[in-house]
Amino acid sequence: MKKHYFKLASLLFAMFLFSCSTQDLTEETQSATTSDSDTVEMSNKTTSRVAPITSKTWDFNDLNEWQDATQVGNQNYWLEEGNLYIFTNPNTWERTKIKSVSTYTTGTYSWRVFVPTMGVGDMASIGAFLYADDTHELDFEIGYGNQDTRNGLNAVSDDLIVYATSQANPSHSFQSKIKRDNWYTLSIELVLNSKKKYVATWKIDNQILTSKTLTYGTATKFKIFCSMENLTFMGDHIPKTLNHALFDSVEFRGN
Repeated sequence: MKKHYFKLASLLFAMFLFSCSTQDLTEETQSATTSDSDTVEMSNKTTSRVAPITSKTWDFNDLNEWQDATQVGNQNYWLEEGNLYIFTNPNTWERTKIKSVSTYTTGTYSWRVFVPTMGVGDMASIGAFLYADDTHELDFEIGYGNQDTRNGLNAVSDDLIVYATSQANPSHSFQSKIKRDNWYTLSIELVLNSKKKYVATWKIDNQILTSKTLTYGTATKFKIFCSMENLTFMGDHIPKTLNHALFDSVEFRGN
């Protein structure tokens, strides 16, 4: 009888221990699962808090994040008191440019530019523009302008001509007058319409010049350019003087 009682007690005690062990194991497993879940959730929350860069300003204290893009001639530029000084020589077809290393899409692109006196009749152009390829390019071009264009705009002696253009997709060109020997903020704003196509708006000192809906969207990414080029459509003869511009800053502000 005692032996039977002892065996029964031993069996009950073993079942009790097994029950506790199973419960502890279950609790530990649940705790580990909850901890892993919390870690994933925290990781996701951390990731979601990392915002993309929506604003960037280059003050031209250095040329970090820019690279040479000169097509013809020498690298005719340097930094001078926080400005990019860029020029072309007379009696040449030099095309001096720099471009951003990175590419950008929707947002507002701004250039703070000093437009000096330029040679009368010179085929020379100050450029502030966005470029992906030859059929995806949006420009400001500023120069003396040929005489026919000047006559059509009733330009006077201290006027230069500014072109706001889309090179293609679709082609678009708008001309206006701009006074020489002044600082200006040139900007191109890119937003998307309901069909996810860019709508480009060109402004000077926040005043709209022109706007155009393009046939493409954010699959096309742009590099930002600053340039001084001797171009045939911008005057009546090969430049007879050294022409230059000053870029104080460039800014991208994302939408």
